[in-house]
Amino acid sequence: MNMKKILFLGTIVALLSSCGGSGNGELIGSQDRQIWNPTDPYGMVFVPQGSFVMGPSDQDVPFANVTTNKRVSIGAFYMDETEITNNEYRQFVNWVRDSIIRTALIENADPDVYGVINEETGEYKINWNVRVRHDDDDVRFALESAELYYTDYNTGRNKLDTRKLIYSYKTLDLSKAAKKSSRDDDSPESYITENEINIFPDTLTWMHDYAYSFNKPYSENYFWHVAYDDYPVVGVNWHQAVAFTKWRTKMMNEFLRSHNEPTLPEFRLPTESEWEYASRGGLDESPYPWGGPYTRNLKGCFLANFKPLRGNYTADGGIKAIKVMSYNPNGFGLYDMAGNVAEWTSNIYDESSASYSHDMNGDYVHTADEGEEDVMMRKVIRGGSWKDISYFIQNSTRSYEYQDTSKCYVGFRCAVDFLGRDKQDFQ
Repeated sequence: MNMKKILFLGTIVALLSSCGGSGNGELIGSQDRQIWNPTDPYGMVFVPQGSFVMGPSDQDVPFANVTTNKRVSIGAFYMDETEITNNEYRQFVNWVRDSIIRTALIENADPDVYGVINEETGEYKINWNVRVRHDDDDVRFALESAELYYTDYNTGRNKLDTRKLIYSYKTLDLSKAAKKSSRDDDSPESYITENEINIFPDTLTWMHDYAYSFNKPYSENYFWHVAYDDYPVVGVNWHQAVAFTKWRTKMMNEFLRSHNEPTLPEFRLPTESEWEYASRGGLDESPYPWGGPYTRNLKGCFLANFKPLRGNYTADGGIKAIKVMSYNPNGFGLYDMAGNVAEWTSNIYDESSASYSHDMNGDYVHTADEGEEDVMMRKVIRGGSWKDISYFIQNSTRSYEYQDTSKCYVGFRCAVDFLGRDKQDFQ
């Protein structure tokens, strides 16, 4: 290439750079932005912004007086159309298991084969593109060093030691950072918490929740057997549910970054007000997600999986938890918002929270004061379950479980913020 061509191309590049940086003197905004075209995350439905009356839509039967009617406005968001299933949660368990194995291979075998070096830090991260063969000597040595399996002396087979399935993640406490009085240490590390969570569900919860009920087959098979793949996962405490949302965020955004696409906000547990708004499906002041005040349709069929007719568990089609999508969805396209399994929310349970929580995206989050630790551990669950009578599957009924407990009747689903006002803004 001759000198004239080089000078000509250089002039063109300089002109383009000048135009892009200055906008010819006009305010045109940054021009190197990606195009944002929101699409529904797989398995989630769009819940549009709206306003509703939060609280009892019917007589307070047990006179619990733990909530009052209050108009609340909610921004648009996405929510899982069903509870997280056994098979979906098993993907999380398998990822943690495989990451432990691959980390052991990096440390005890060949890091250049099983890892990818970070040029800036000099550390290796997992190379998920390399196939791991369990009959390989390096893999066997790595498994032994990780002590991830043990020998079942009854069968002589190797079994996964679920106590080793630890998922680690960091969280930034924005609530703490937002309080000026807490800024004694301005370093970012003062607002970061490191979390290590054993993520395997408590499969024995079927037995210890009901001491005098024969539930051993459920403890042995419910989470593992293919027959229960599409049943809601249970035995997951609040911390494990939160860890799942962090992992799901990591998986999604790493994929989007690898394809040079804009990332999504964090997956999370829905707030209590979001959950009730979504459960109503656009029907304000209705006791149940399907709209009517009754639990049967015109043909006499029950509309949810709960405990009807003074304990006739099978009258609605299931004695315990059943496959998701077994009943019709509500107006937003969400399944099982009433019954099947109750669901964790992000909120701390407080009987009087309705009196002071905000009427815009109302939430209850604060730092525990001295002596409040037990109160802070109570987390709101919503929706009722297969073991509850009809009052507890109403849209507005509030209940709680302690965050470090796992139950055979409590599961969860995820939510994620919609970036913007409405889908119409991007059409």
